[in-house]
Amino acid sequence: MGTDFYVHETAVVDAGASIGSGTRIWHFCHIMPGAVLGPECNIGQNCFIANGVTLGRNVKVQNNVSIYEGVDCADDVFIGPSVVFTNVLNPRSAVNRKDQYRKTHIGTGASIGANATIICGHNIGSYAFIGAGAVVAHDVPAYALVVGNPAKQIGWMSAYGQRLVFDEQGTALCTESGERYSLINNEVIRVE
Repeated sequence: MGTDFYVHETAVVDAGASIGSGTRIWHFCHIMPGAVLGPECNIGQNCFIANGVTLGRNVKVQNNVSIYEGVDCADDVFIGPSVVFTNVLNPRSAVNRKDQYRKTHIGTGASIGANATIICGHNIGSYAFIGAGAVVAHDVPAYALVVGNPAKQIGWMSAYGQRLVFDEQGTALCTESGERYSLINNEVIRVE
C-alpha cells in the first residue's frame, strides 16, 4: 500500500488492501484486506468495501454504500448514496453460502442512482444509467436507462448522461457533447 492517497483518521484500511494513487477515503469507512481500489477514486463517508471487490480508475462511491465480495467496477463508475449491492440470492443467517457468491460487474462510465438496489449475478453495461430507487434484477445493456421496481428500461443515455432520442434511421445526438450514436438491433453504438 502506497502513501500517495488520503485516508481520514476515522477510516480503517486493513493491511493488504490495495489503494491507488490520488484516492480519497473519508470518515468512518472500512476497506477490507483483499479490496483493490484504483487511482483517483473517492469513497464517501460510512462506506464498506469487502475482500475481493475491485474498483477501477476514478470510481465515485457516495455516502453509506456497502460493496460486497463479488462486485467489480470498471473505470469512471458513479455509485450514488445508499446504493445496495447483494452477493447471495437466498441468504439465511443459519446457512453459510459464502461459496455461492454471485458476481456483479459494473461497466465503464455507468451511473447508479441513490438508494438503488443491485441484485447479484448481473452485469450493468457501460454508460448505463440506473435511476434512483431502482431495483435491478437482470442485466442492463450499455447506455440503457432503467427505473422502477423491478427496473425496466425506458430509454437510452449518452456517455455524458443525456437522454438519447433516436430518429427513424436509428441515429441520435447527445445534446451536451454533440457525439453521435446509432441504435442497431437494440444495441447503442457511439459513432467515432
